[in-house]
Amino acid sequence: MKIPKKAIVSNSDIIKNYKTQRDRAEEIGKLFVFKNNQPDAVLFSITEFERVAELLECIEHMNETEIKTILTLIKNHKN
Repeated sequence: MKIPKKAIVSNSDIIKNYKTQRDRAEEIGKLFVFKNNQPDAVLFSITEFERVAELLECIEHMNETEIKTILTLIKNHKN
């Protein structure tokens, strides 16, 4: 996964400026929180979370063959 530079925030910046970073997450969808220069967590806006949660709920009801078919379609779409 490629992480956009504008979506990266340090763990210490989240702690010091939570409201500002929460607003950024709402603006761009999600922030990737780094700790010691390594990905540590993701802060989703509620809008982005609801979108992803809906997709995950659909996947939970699929069987293994359906999931593999979807993943193949996604991989082929990227190329």
